[in-house]
Amino acid sequence: MQTRKKLSTYIWEYKWYYFFAILSLIASVSLDMLAPMLTMHIIDDVILGGRLTVLPYLLGGILLVGVGRCVLQYTKEFIFDKMGSSIGSDMRKNLFDHIQSLSSSFFDRTNTGELMARVKDDIDRIWNTLSYVSMLIIEVIFHTCVVLFCMYRLHAPLAVIPTVAMVLSAFIAVSMERHLGSIYEDISEENAVLNTVAEENLAGVRTVKAFAREKFEISKFLSHNQRYYELNMKQSKVFVRYYPYLQIITKLLPMLILLLGGRLVIQGVITLGVLGAFLEYSNNIVWPMEMLGWLSNDFSAGIASNKKLSKIYDQTPTVTETEKPVSLDHVQGRIEFSHVSFHKEDMHEILHDITFEAAAGSTIGIMGATGAGKTSVIQLLQRQYDATDGCIRLDGVDIRELSLKQLRSSISIVMQDVFLFSDTINENVKLGKKAYIDERIVRKASRDAQASSFIEQMPDAYETVIGERGVGLSGGQKQRISIARAFAKQTPVLIMDDSTSALDMETEHEIQKTLNALPDTTKLIIAHRISAVRHADEILVLENGAIAERGTHDELLAQKGLYYTTYVSQYGEPVHAAV
Repeated sequence: MQTRKKLSTYIWEYKWYYFFAILSLIASVSLDMLAPMLTMHIIDDVILGGRLTVLPYLLGGILLVGVGRCVLQYTKEFIFDKMGSSIGSDMRKNLFDHIQSLSSSFFDRTNTGELMARVKDDIDRIWNTLSYVSMLIIEVIFHTCVVLFCMYRLHAPLAVIPTVAMVLSAFIAVSMERHLGSIYEDISEENAVLNTVAEENLAGVRTVKAFAREKFEISKFLSHNQRYYELNMKQSKVFVRYYPYLQIITKLLPMLILLLGGRLVIQGVITLGVLGAFLEYSNNIVWPMEMLGWLSNDFSAGIASNKKLSKIYDQTPTVTETEKPVSLDHVQGRIEFSHVSFHKEDMHEILHDITFEAAAGSTIGIMGATGAGKTSVIQLLQRQYDATDGCIRLDGVDIRELSLKQLRSSISIVMQDVFLFSDTINENVKLGKKAYIDERIVRKASRDAQASSFIEQMPDAYETVIGERGVGLSGGQKQRISIARAFAKQTPVLIMDDSTSALDMETEHEIQKTLNALPDTTKLIIAHRISAVRHADEILVLENGAIAERGTHDELLAQKGLYYTTYVSQYGEPVHAAV
């Protein structure tokens, strides 16, 4: 599991970059503060004093200040941007790693749209905060301190005016930030909800159209969009309420300096050059005050986003490995369920006292009505969840003692809900062991899954790029590619979770022949069709999370129970006529 790193830790990792960036910033601001002093000497020494000999040097100084500032400003901004990009990239990677480490129970209660908002939007806000926003905050603070120092050095009483203006501006900015903090959290939450609604509707757009629900879904989206709009308007209203006060202060400050400073010049207390320098400094202090509100705005957004990430990092996986997991030299595929029961958080018991054994190379069929707990058996075997009671063993070892990598890499699964990536068919089939599967294995697995016939008829055959989730393929074609993926992985345990439901009987029969030709592979076949499990070594019939019947095909038919009833409903003929 990826542990959360504090922002200070990320910053410390780039301390030398920050050091040089801040050094460039300090040098740039210092040069900027020289310009008013040069202006003062031009007014006092050249214009009023008539010392034309020093004019070239003073003009050269202004030129050097301008060139130096250009170079240093570029250096400063480039380094800050590089650091912000690097830290943002690291944070996104670490957050994604942490999300990947979380157990299935976390994803049961968390929307995809919310996670997308955290990984993309919230990281982007923190990225901005650590790059240009942090750069400007540092620059504003140092710039203000230097300007005030220069002003007090020229004439302390006159410098009191900008000092008071700064204090008032800071008070207004802090008040605005306090109001914006909670609003930004609400905006972040609503952004996650909006993403979820959009993601669900785009992913299920064909279902929406099939049920003519466009108007309903548009209405639902617009309601959240309106809420998002209202929150942003609420943010704008806070900003508009406070920002005019900052504008008034920044406009009045130079005017007050000119009026009071002009009087001091007339009285002979200060020179005209000093007043000119003072006016430049007062103009230099205007922009930091104007930036305060905007920086507080963006900084508040970054803080709110960081809090959202903290909530994700506070989540810990419920399925964990032992400190020293057992490593099997060779997995044979013997599976044992011993009095296994299971229930999720705040839910009724899903499985109760499940006990069975599958010898290496054997086939176990699992049947039952929808919601009987068939898929939960498979999820427990893969440790998507941990059993609440009982024990599951692989080759005699409690699966909780094995590493998750060895356990899950020993199992190939064809899921009921087929998921194909937006990639080539070749890459989708290789998904199990992409680094070890060559083209020969891909083609053999596709033939065994009865998929090669339609794949090879496509324009680019195995290099055909299929759409998101396999869009453009029929349900049967997607199932066959998924079966080919499992065959190509060549693991000691193969799970078929209702994976032939979209196939015709002939194709299913051919795949059954392939399964029968895998004597060293332990097969767990979940199905609703009798034809998919009738040749299994043992068939389990689940009802309400418990094993209601068990035995071979003939034994279960003889019992004339649930299995018999299912057989009759599917074949519509007397048992003796079909046996």
